[in-house]
Amino acid sequence: MIKAKHISHFYGKEQVLDNISLQINSGDFVFLSGESGSGKSTLLSILSTLLHPSKGELFLDTTPVQDIDNIDKFRQKKIGFVFQFHYLINYLSVYENIALAALDEKKKNINKTLKDLGILELSKRYPNEISGGQRQRVALARALINEPSIIFADEPTGSLDSKNTLVVYELLEKACKNGTTVIVASHDMNIEKYAIQTIRMKDGKIL
Repeated sequence: MIKAKHISHFYGKEQVLDNISLQINSGDFVFLSGESGSGKSTLLSILSTLLHPSKGELFLDTTPVQDIDNIDKFRQKKIGFVFQFHYLINYLSVYENIALAALDEKKKNINKTLKDLGILELSKRYPNEISGGQRQRVALARALINEPSIIFADEPTGSLDSKNTLVVYELLEKACKNGTTVIVASHDMNIEKYAIQTIRMKDGKIL
């Protein structure tokens, strides 16, 4: 469970989030919708522990985030990230990119994860040798490899065509059906049909 209480955030004097409170239950597929500048990416960054809010509290499974001893280790074990840009390392192969993120005990699952995503044959290739849609699947494999409790995705299909967009949505839906909480921030309303809960944002507030 993720619970935010009275979250506000400022960049300098500019307020981008205004008194946000919400609860996301384990296993939900949540869609954070809103136009550019609505605050959805900032909220996603706070919910994923990448950004500390200016005001308010965040709880993960009833534990205040500030009470988590090793937040980096917590993220590696519990959280997967997918972004609009894949952030793969070009001098590492597909396999090596995923191995870099994998916990030691999860490395044995890399080939299975690649197979599940339909990209096992790409394991020895490099990011600049594969298509944009394939790179985003590799990024998703990297997010899934440690079997995280939560996946956060920020505009994960923003640079993809409609065919590959559909593939990514369906893979996120499959992860959710397997018990992973999935939270996607996007301006693409097509993702709403996959979501259990839609949170609409405008001017830093939930509508």
